Amino acid sequence: MNSVEHTDMEFQLTDEQKQLREEVRRFADEEIRPVATEYDVAEEYPHEVMEKAADMGLLAPHVPVEYGGVGYSSLENAILTEELFAADPGIGLCVSSAGFGAEALMEFGTEAQKERVLPEVTAGDAVMGSAISEPQAGSDVTSVATRATKDDDEWVINGSKMWITNGTVADYFVVVCETDPEIDDRYSGYSQILVEGDRDGLTRDKITGKLGIRASDTAELRFDDVRVPEENLIGQRGMGFLQLMQFFDETRTAVAAQGVGIARGAAERALEYAEEREQFDRPISDFQAIKHKLAEMHTDTEAARWLTYRSAWAVDNEAGDLTALASMAKEFASRVAVDVADEAVQVHGGAGFVNDHDVERLYRDAKITQIYEGTTEIQKNIVARELLDEGM
Repeated sequence: MNSVEHTDMEFQLTDEQKQLREEVRRFADEEIRPVATEYDVAEEYPHEVMEKAADMGLLAPHVPVEYGGVGYSSLENAILTEELFAADPGIGLCVSSAGFGAEALMEFGTEAQKERVLPEVTAGDAVMGSAISEPQAGSDVTSVATRATKDDDEWVINGSKMWITNGTVADYFVVVCETDPEIDDRYSGYSQILVEGDRDGLTRDKITGKLGIRASDTAELRFDDVRVPEENLIGQRGMGFLQLMQFFDETRTAVAAQGVGIARGAAERALEYAEEREQFDRPISDFQAIKHKLAEMHTDTEAARWLTYRSAWAVDNEAGDLTALASMAKEFASRVAVDVADEAVQVHGGAGFVNDHDVERLYRDAKITQIYEGTTEIQKNIVARELLDEGM
């Protein structure tokens, strides 16, 4: 049996990172929290908030400066994500997902693709979406059945995608397609193709009635002979799955940061409520049962934060030895988010069961962190695989 070892991480937040945290927290408190319930109830995409986020440079900030981004590190993105999700996970996801799929362009795209798409996204003039999951393909990406075939100088795409974030609002999609079905290799034969949202044959149906993150747009996409030029292929043909796998450690670390934000938001609101709410002529924070809940909630949140920071630091410094750590962070932080949000509702009692208080929404929102970007069960399998050195 093998242990998963990493070099020591020695760091403290720089003055610039602390300033980033304070600026994003101020933005979240002033622009997101006051309207969060409104957008949640309406299940409406927050266009006005997104415009303000663009002015703040919060859309796809990991994009390099030459394409309009800020070039934030993974740690800085984790700090930003925590602040947004502590305010509201639904709108927070809208902001943090505006550049979904940008990693593929940054790493494998042509210069023409980068120059055409990335500056629009960072300026808030366009939104991206990453189209991977399908009705029959979730955790098993190699079950993707959406097919792209060559017809002279065009790709012709047919199939469907499910649970696509930004599905009805995105201007560009990075679509994972099977392009070489004859290849007898489970991990080859798939490609990533850039598809503009206004292409003929692309139908987008919004999914409503979600448990949580209701401000975030989610849709089913259907491709019926959608034609795009051959230059829309991202990177090498047939290597799409292997390209995609390179980003999961980073995106799972980002979901861990989402979990930390949700947990912190719930823990802070529970503390505030416990100090204000009185029973038997004293604040409920005087009761030991409540004190213990608050202590555990904040302790677990702090532990999740440091595991997430460790993973985020490793994305930029130990990318070759990251897989188990990223899955640990994602699994643990998402579990903490669910547990802390649950306890926050309990601290609120009956008041926490209605949307007069934010914890009701945070409780619903928390669950998705255990599902998307790889379920809890998948994360545990990955950690065990790395420990046992089982390989792919």
